[in-house]
Amino acid sequence: MSVRGGNVSLIRAVDRISGIAPDTSLNSAAAPKRQALMTIRGLRKTFDDAVVYDDFGVDLPLGQFVSVFGPNGCGKSTLINMISGLMPMDAGEVLYDGQRISETRISYVFQNYREALFPWLRAIDNIYYPLKVMGVSRKEQRLRVEKLLTDFDVRIDLNVYPYTLSGGQQQTVSILRALVTEPEVLFLDEPFSALDYEMTLFMREQLQKIFMKTKTTMLLVSHDLEEAIQLADKVVMLTRRPTKVAEIVDVNLPWPRNLDVTTGEDFMALKRHCLDRFWQEVKR
Repeated sequence: MSVRGGNVSLIRAVDRISGIAPDTSLNSAAAPKRQALMTIRGLRKTFDDAVVYDDFGVDLPLGQFVSVFGPNGCGKSTLINMISGLMPMDAGEVLYDGQRISETRISYVFQNYREALFPWLRAIDNIYYPLKVMGVSRKEQRLRVEKLLTDFDVRIDLNVYPYTLSGGQQQTVSILRALVTEPEVLFLDEPFSALDYEMTLFMREQLQKIFMKTKTTMLLVSHDLEEAIQLADKVVMLTRRPTKVAEIVDVNLPWPRNLDVTTGEDFMALKRHCLDRFWQEVKR
């Protein structure tokens, strides 16, 4: 969702419910793809007496798919909530190609698709919703939504209410709604963890198609190491709290990451390496 100035607090409150993080442009034209860095410096976050992040910093590439993985409770979701602007940081700075969060078009897909979609709106109206808030003209809204549905060959009946759709279909609607704003950065917080295994595999394929087509910067939090590797150009391995970067693992595997890739020797070697690094942090 997009906003420059105006009632930002209201938009943010609505965005938390709808699953779209605050965005920053009323211009309906797509922004040029950025290929520089997301820079995080001096990040600090505490909850009561618990220090989650203290002087945390990392540089991540824009235009790539980045997964975040680490021990339970290390603050994976907290990290993307802060750098997307959904949660305040106690200290620190986040820049996207030198631009602040408020100057960057950002969208967000939550884990709980049932709570993320407006149940009183049809699925298609959920997709249109952020464009209406942005103030995009009706003609442009229709063009954008039609193009999005055509590009991704959507075959769901979108003229029904979300609760009549399967879990995977509802999460598909959530992702489409996040993409219709043409974000520069898309955050995904364990988006498939509530789905069954068959639907999870299907949704991983769909997300790969979206990434390969749009090259939108994507940051995924996942508790599934295989998923984190399969979908990423880089896997950010985190430590226990206070959380630091243990290692950034490059995933130099061909796209799409189909069965041949995910059962191949290179994939298995990466998984073994990441698992070893993970256990080092768990036992630390």
